[in-house]
Amino acid sequence: MHGLSLVAQAPVSAATLTLGVEEEFLLADPRTGRVVPAAREIRERAAGPGADRLVFELTQFQLESNSAVHTTLRDLHGDLLDMRRAAARAAESAGLALIASGTALDGNAGVPPLSSCPRYAAMLRQFGAIMDRQGVCGCHIHVGIADREEAVRVSNHLRPWLPVLQALAANSPIADGRDTGHASWRALMMGRWPSAEPPPFFRSAEHYESLVAGMLAGGTILDRGMIYWLVRPSDHVPTLEIRAADVCPTAGETVLLAGLVRGLAETALRQVRAGMPAPDVEDTLLRAAYWKAAHDGVDGEALDLLTGSSVSGVPAWRLVDRLLEHVRPVLEENGDWTPLTDQIERVRRSGSGAARQRAAYARRGRLADVAELLTAQTTASCWA
Repeated sequence: MHGLSLVAQAPVSAATLTLGVEEEFLLADPRTGRVVPAAREIRERAAGPGADRLVFELTQFQLESNSAVHTTLRDLHGDLLDMRRAAARAAESAGLALIASGTALDGNAGVPPLSSCPRYAAMLRQFGAIMDRQGVCGCHIHVGIADREEAVRVSNHLRPWLPVLQALAANSPIADGRDTGHASWRALMMGRWPSAEPPPFFRSAEHYESLVAGMLAGGTILDRGMIYWLVRPSDHVPTLEIRAADVCPTAGETVLLAGLVRGLAETALRQVRAGMPAPDVEDTLLRAAYWKAAHDGVDGEALDLLTGSSVSGVPAWRLVDRLLEHVRPVLEENGDWTPLTDQIERVRRSGSGAARQRAAYARRGRLADVAELLTAQTTASCWA
C-alpha cells in the first residue's frame, strides 16, 4: 500500500521503457493458509540475492518485494524469482509459507496487526472499519515515463485496458474460508478506499494535481501515498505506476503482466506524441467493466469498452487477444512477442490464478490444498 519502489532514475525512450515491479505477499501457516504476523522475523532471516529489497507492508503478515530497474523481461524474471525465493526460504525456516495470493485464505477478521508505522495508525484513526480485513496483496508495475504531462496522457490511453489486466491477473477467489464468487476479492476489498478506482480522464498534469489537492483538502486521502488510482504518476520515481492487478501466482505471470503493461504504455506514448486522442470512456462504464473483471476474471465474460458507443459483453479471452494485437508492433520491436505469447498460452492451458485456486479448493473443500498449491506456485520458475 505504501509503494516503496526501488525503481531508479533511468533513461526513457519510446522503444524500451524501463520496468520495475512491486509484489506483495502473505506469510501463512502452510497447513491451514491462516496468516501469521511474522514479517519482522522473516525479514531478519532473509538472506541471499534480493533479500535486501524485501520491505514491510501494511500488516505484520505481509512482505513486499521491490525489483531493480530492468529493460529485459528475462532479467526481470530472474530478479523476481530471487526475491521470492529469499523470502520463501526465510519463511520456511520459521515453519511458515510465502504465499502469492491477493487475499488471506482463512480469514483476517477485524483490524489486522499493523506494521509499526505512525502513518498506518493515522489511517486507522481516520478511516476506521475500512481497515477491517485489510492486508490484501497486489502487483504494481512501474514503467519509466518521467514527464508528468506525458504520464497523465498515457494514463488516459490505458484506462480502457485496466479491466483486461485485472481479469488476466485475478488471483484471489478464496477469502474467509470460502469461495467468494469473485475471481478477485482483493479488488473489492481495495475498492472500499475513496481513491481506489480507475483513474479519471485527465485534461492535463495540472488537472491531475487539482484533483489530488481536492482529495487532500477533503480528507479523503491523508497523503499522496493514498492515491490508489489504478494508474498514477509516481511521486518518488520517474514512472507511471499501474496498480490494477492482484499479486500473480508465479513470477512468470508477473512478467507477463509487466510485459503487457509496458507494451500498452509504449503504444500509448507513441499515440500521445503523435497527437492521437485517448478513448474517453465513461467513468460509470469503466467501473462496471472493472467490477465485471474482478467477478469473472479471464475465464468468464467481460464488458467490451472499445467498440465505440455500444458496450457489449464478450468472452474475456477475446479482449486479451485484442490487447495482444493492439501492442503487437511494440512487442515485436522489443523482442517480447514470442515469450509473452508463450506465457499467455501457458495460462490458457493451466487456467488463471483464480481458476487454479478454485480447482484446488473444489477437490476436497480444504483450504490446505489451496495453501499447498499457492506455496508451490510462488517460487516456481515458468519462464522460457
